[in-house]
Amino acid sequence: MKKLEIIIKPERLESLKKILEGCQANGIMISNIMGYGNQKGYTQMYRGTTYVVNLLPKVKVETVVPEETAEAIIDQVVKEINTGNIGDGKIFVYDVQDAIRIRTGEHGEEAL
Repeated sequence: MKKLEIIIKPERLESLKKILEGCQANGIMISNIMGYGNQKGYTQMYRGTTYVVNLLPKVKVETVVPEETAEAIIDQVVKEINTGNIGDGKIFVYDVQDAIRIRTGEHGEEAL
């Protein structure tokens, strides 16, 4: 099993949700986050004062899926979410040793 942590621009969330639903990702967790990478933010002028905005709004979507599903999701996200601009986001992939459904005690992929 793999845990995918996908960080994207907020306006791309609906497209990502469609990809995950199409690949039958059973559950997702969505967090609103702030951060920056290569973008380093931007400078804005407001009422004569210059502000440096270096924490930009992002969305983090987490899901745990079988290994073969993870590859399909990654390929589709890179193909469809990509705009070619800095700040499109990142995908982090983690190995998941086990998952347990508390209600039934199921382990592994059955717990997903």
